[in-house]
Amino acid sequence: MKLVSYELSGSWRPGIVLESTVFDIAAILGDRHGQAPGSVSSISALLREHGAALPELSKRLAAGARENPRAAVGPLETTRLGPPVTDPAKVLCIGLNYNDHVAETGRALPTHPDIFAKFASTLIGPFEEIRCSNITQNLDFEGELAIVIGRECRGVSAQDALDFVAGVMVLNDVTARDLQYRGTQWLAGKAVDASTPCGPAIVTLDEVGDVQNLDIKTRVNGVEVQSSNTRYMIFPVRDLVSYISFFLTLSPGDIITTGTPQGIGAKRQPPLWLKPGDTVEVELQKVGLLRNIVR
Repeated sequence: MKLVSYELSGSWRPGIVLESTVFDIAAILGDRHGQAPGSVSSISALLREHGAALPELSKRLAAGARENPRAAVGPLETTRLGPPVTDPAKVLCIGLNYNDHVAETGRALPTHPDIFAKFASTLIGPFEEIRCSNITQNLDFEGELAIVIGRECRGVSAQDALDFVAGVMVLNDVTARDLQYRGTQWLAGKAVDASTPCGPAIVTLDEVGDVQNLDIKTRVNGVEVQSSNTRYMIFPVRDLVSYISFFLTLSPGDIITTGTPQGIGAKRQPPLWLKPGDTVEVELQKVGLLRNIVR
């Protein structure tokens, strides 16, 4: 199942992608289950209601789309997509989670996940413009796999952790390096408004398969600058969810980014900073592609 947020009359609506067509989820559920069409207002709301039974939800939505073609929004390629989760309660990010990236920074290998936070205001859609060049001259890219929590999660074991994950998406942890290193905390460089593309969809784990065996690549103006596989994470997804859940309740729609591999612009000689007019792409195997222009 591929879940998206799409634009309708200036607001974001929850949708599902079926055979390259976007369907309105609220319209399908309203038709099949007697709910008011607006009762599922976002992907987070959908996960709060159905996150514990995603396989059954997938079947219902697919059947409902077949029975109600009027729920079709339009072709995926011509529909404006926003961040799949437009209103997460938490956006948690993991730094230094690939061995080669740790090596390029010159730091010691972490003994525990290094966690920082973003805000919902940083998130933009998979093909939106990154409008940060007026804030920083040191704009950097970080291609990442991000997970979305499907149901409330507190104190879970690593063995059970994936049962609480709704799916995964692609995320570019675009960073203002000069702001990041002005102090000892990273927040300023990581939380610039409208700086973080994500999407294009939340792809459920039944379609993704092994989240620890996915190729991830980043390109700037068509040139590959990052290439790795999620198998090289220091702390795999299971361990990250379990670790965080022991001190923080994770809610449906919460996002956890899982770190970037080697190749960031700041550690190149000379540094490779994103500039206005650049196109940056992040591609994650079995999940999708982000393509964003810097302005």
